[in-house]
Amino acid sequence: MNISYEGDKSKMLLEQIPILIVEALKFIFPAYCANAAPVIFGGGTPLDLDTKFLDGQPVFGRNKTFRGFFAGLILGSLVGIVEHTVFQQYPIFYGFFLALGALTGDLAGSFIKRRIGLSPGAPLPIIDQVDFVFGAFLFAFLFAFPSWEIFLAVLLLTLPIHFLTNVFAYILGMKDKPW
Repeated sequence: MNISYEGDKSKMLLEQIPILIVEALKFIFPAYCANAAPVIFGGGTPLDLDTKFLDGQPVFGRNKTFRGFFAGLILGSLVGIVEHTVFQQYPIFYGFFLALGALTGDLAGSFIKRRIGLSPGAPLPIIDQVDFVFGAFLFAFLFAFPSWEIFLAVLLLTLPIHFLTNVFAYILGMKDKPW
């Protein structure tokens, strides 16, 4: 059988896609868990303590709570510890910083939404789906530089995963809206 170099190259690339997907999911999983935890464990006192910003709107809104934030930080950290133990790929504290970055990115997204006049729970396409990913990557850069392929794979995977998990949470009655 005679296979050209280009055929071999494209076959090799196709074989690497599943590996890239697995590596991207391993990398971002603590952030995914941190981002989901407030939906499950949140409620209680708002992080901004109902403080209003200069524009008269809440700093973050009633859905960003201490309990949700710390639940996300703890869950993301625990997932990072498990991944460190199983894969020995990232430092043991990596999950903590990915979780902290994800939660901070989500807070930044909420801050932006309040500044443009959107109420808590109102959709802001793209920002709602990837604010936590950008926060996680920003904090990850303190310790490692994931490849651009990992970054791109995480972004592309996050859009449908975020959509499906939100719809699932809505069906289960954990969220008021499916976004």
